[in-house]
Amino acid sequence: MKTKLKALLTVSAIAAKAFAEPFIPGSAAEDKNNVMSDKYWEIWNPQVQEQIDRDIEANRKADASVKLDGADEKTQVQIEQISHDFIFGAHIFNFNQLGDESLNAKYRSLYGSLFNSATVAFYWEHFEMQQGRPRFAGEFWDSEKYWKNSESPKTEEHWRRPAPDPVIEYCKSQGIRVHGHPLVWGSREWHTPTWMLKSCAKGEEAEKLKTLIAEFPKHGNKCYGEKYTKKYKEMSAKDLGNYLPNLAAEMKRLTQKRINEIAAYYGDKVDSWDVVNESATDWGKGLIVKGDSICKSWYGMMPGDYPYLAFKTAQNAFPQNVKLNINDYKCDGDYTSEIKDLLSRGCKVDIVGSQMHLFNPKQTLAIAEGKEIQTPQQVQKTMDAINVGKPIHLSEITITAPDTTEKGRMMQAIIARNLYRKWFSIKPMMGITWWNVVDDCGAPGEPSMSGLFTRGMNPKPAYYALNNLINKEWKTVLTQNASADGTVKFRGFKGKYRLSWKDKNGAERFAYVHVK
Repeated sequence: MKTKLKALLTVSAIAAKAFAEPFIPGSAAEDKNNVMSDKYWEIWNPQVQEQIDRDIEANRKADASVKLDGADEKTQVQIEQISHDFIFGAHIFNFNQLGDESLNAKYRSLYGSLFNSATVAFYWEHFEMQQGRPRFAGEFWDSEKYWKNSESPKTEEHWRRPAPDPVIEYCKSQGIRVHGHPLVWGSREWHTPTWMLKSCAKGEEAEKLKTLIAEFPKHGNKCYGEKYTKKYKEMSAKDLGNYLPNLAAEMKRLTQKRINEIAAYYGDKVDSWDVVNESATDWGKGLIVKGDSICKSWYGMMPGDYPYLAFKTAQNAFPQNVKLNINDYKCDGDYTSEIKDLLSRGCKVDIVGSQMHLFNPKQTLAIAEGKEIQTPQQVQKTMDAINVGKPIHLSEITITAPDTTEKGRMMQAIIARNLYRKWFSIKPMMGITWWNVVDDCGAPGEPSMSGLFTRGMNPKPAYYALNNLINKEWKTVLTQNASADGTVKFRGFKGKYRLSWKDKNGAERFAYVHVK
């Protein structure tokens, strides 16, 4: 473990020095080129920044006291933080998919220099493209050679969906924690495979299903675009369950099978999971009903009470040390009500996930102009609204640049820096995960300028903004003398530390401590 942490620290240092670093203004006085408007800097004024600094000091640091062998008041101790407890993550969906070996190598190197957590894709439609054949291991079409020869990568079915095994092996070799996303999601466009419906309806029920679905999906492996009949629309969820009892049972079985299969394969190799993704809309609409065998989700048919089903199955299948998350973009009373209901029924919900996507470049420009979008007060209000006494993971964020100009990229960097500082300062927060790492590598409809790197893997100002925070401002490195009894006391950011000193005989000594 110590070797891995040391190696990761070395990679981080090399990567951080590999490129010329631009100056990122942190105030109106420093913004000599007027990248941001006066109104923007009025929102993020010195008083706000000072409060953020006070909250960071209070919430992200802790005191440590360590007794060192062979040390006294003359002993000088080097104190070096080697890892963060706080999660600084990103999705890793483009692993080995950039079409060039050197770009892929850069991606792997720079990823490890900035992020200590990776969100790995487990979308059902591409994880199990053929029923009964889950795609754990990498195959030819996951290789660098395949993507190098692909004429149109974005049109490939498994674009941004690499096989998880090679990705997880890379993460473990670099000391990067792994987060799986997601186990259960109602989305027909992004998650549920086409074979799901066809597999669940057999014999007489297959004929019955034809009276409910006027048109079945025609979108490859995506269960997307089914069109429902008047009969379906007029039926209640309970009526549907009575009409299609075997289909309801089969949907439940397959959902449980997927969770159990993944849990049996990975155990605790994956540190945390989004067990249920974006279910709060169904909850808010009253579509998740206890006792119903089918949920008439706004996505389409789902197993009855599917968030409860998913969490109960997951907590029985995964080891206790694996964290089980819920995740949603709907950060309001519907979401907290759903979470409280799951907790009241004995579900192991360890972490509350939330999302913040500035997909539209016009939003970035509006923020730069001083429009009240994601202000410090609004950020605080959102996090307060979903605080149910559990750690909060800002699990998906997008901050796009408005364009590819130097000024546009600097806007992205300044906004990212200030938002990260605010998020980092909030007590229940335990992590922030950037979504698209590389420009022009997002999903259809996502902006092409939201990465931290260009398509050629050159760092943008936003990369340097985050690197300065994560690897410099928020990493404690001290030199301090021990007391007469050999005790060294210090205050630092929460995480793991290496202490080094020379004992009374001149021998070099080391100690590893966890400040929390």
